[in-house]
Amino acid sequence: MGYNLMELMIVVVIIAIISSIAYPSYTQYVVSSKRTTAASALLRVADRQQQFFMDNKTYAGDLTNLGFAANPWVLSDTGNSVAAGDADAVYSISLSNVTAITYTATAAPLHGQLARDTDCGSLALDQAVTKSNSAGGDDCW
Repeated sequence: MGYNLMELMIVVVIIAIISSIAYPSYTQYVVSSKRTTAASALLRVADRQQQFFMDNKTYAGDLTNLGFAANPWVLSDTGNSVAAGDADAVYSISLSNVTAITYTATAAPLHGQLARDTDCGSLALDQAVTKSNSAGGDDCW
């Protein structure tokens, strides 16, 4: 007993429909998981900034003063430090608006993450732990 062409085409159509529904959900999940890596890194920066402030009565203006590998600190999707031009780089963490009593840490998306994460864009966190994003999307943190 064999399958005829019509039965095979029905199976192909069903698989195509399921794939067209599943693939966008999967890519959104991947973007979200990489964003979580950036949010976690910003919280680590904030934690180290608070410790630096307690020790020095000022915030650090450079991430290397906080013990990070570079300034800016470039991350892969697993949270490891990578070179800025590396294909695995997904976020660049930097400090801005640094004074003795203020700072803003920003995670800017790189490469494919930049193109895919249009809902949130860059994530930012300041000394008051105010969380924001550049694209104005909801549920970015």
